[in-house]
Amino acid sequence: MSIKTKIFAVAFAALTLTGSVVATTSQAQAKPLGWGVGVGLGIATAAVVGTAIAASNDPYYGYHRCGWVARYNAFGQYVGRVRSCY
Repeated sequence: MSIKTKIFAVAFAALTLTGSVVATTSQAQAKPLGWGVGVGLGIATAAVVGTAIAASNDPYYGYHRCGWVARYNAFGQYVGRVRSCY
């Protein structure tokens, strides 16, 4: 078979398949949306708002606890102090 014959066979098969799908589909019927959309939008909104709150840099209680912490290098030798807030 030549390449033109193969392309024609694939195109004919695709056309036949598409025609059979179009011929067997039923008419679309409109229905009310119901509770599913509202619940889905509520969960999505809660996820977005929750992520925004968790990503904020403000502490939850309004203050930082800061202090000086000893700093050591990879060999365990004292290097100095650094301020650490948590």
